[in-house]
Amino acid sequence: MKGTKLLWKEKNAVALSLFLTLILFLPSCSTVEQKPPSITKCVLPPSEPSRPEYEGVPYCAVDFNFPLSAVSNPSLYVLKKDRRLLVLNDGVIVRDYKIGLGPNPSGDKLFQGDGRTPEGEFFICKKNASSKFYKSLGLNYPSPKHAWEALNMGIISPGDYKNIVKANENMTLPPYNTKLGGAIFIHGGGNRFDWTEGCIALNNSSMDELFKVIRVGTPVKVLP
Repeated sequence: MKGTKLLWKEKNAVALSLFLTLILFLPSCSTVEQKPPSITKCVLPPSEPSRPEYEGVPYCAVDFNFPLSAVSNPSLYVLKKDRRLLVLNDGVIVRDYKIGLGPNPSGDKLFQGDGRTPEGEFFICKKNASSKFYKSLGLNYPSPKHAWEALNMGIISPGDYKNIVKANENMTLPPYNTKLGGAIFIHGGGNRFDWTEGCIALNNSSMDELFKVIRVGTPVKVLP
């Protein structure tokens, strides 16, 4: 009888051991067989290439490989602070030239001999292929705006104002013998430093390129 009870206890012990082993083993098997959840990669769209910043210049693109021979609708922007002259064609910047200015470039031009380059909106009113400074493109300074302000301040006479306005209407170089000064040109001669009397100077090679594509009437905006 005792032998039977002992055998029964041994069988129960073996069964309990197997049961515990299964309990411990099954979670392990479940862990091994479980597949990780699929992960969907988020692919970001390619970022736009960085482009140079030109404060105050309304442009839509930059293409320095654009052939100058294909320029059909040019406009010029002069950035005095950065010493840059930009050529735009239909809103696309196609050239960026380094420039030199006068000895006192900050601020708008006020009077003859102040060494400043005038600021504002102008247009090319003269082309000279045999300038004292290689080649040149004349700006219509004094503009009617500058002349009107000077007239109201008593700097120029009504006759001076009338002559300036007439020259602008005819798209010719305005008088430069008034107290406002004048004869402001984009010309060659070099851009290494500020050496002009208020004009905008480029290297001769840059002036060659510019002279070919710019015509009388081309708009020019001079920014601080």
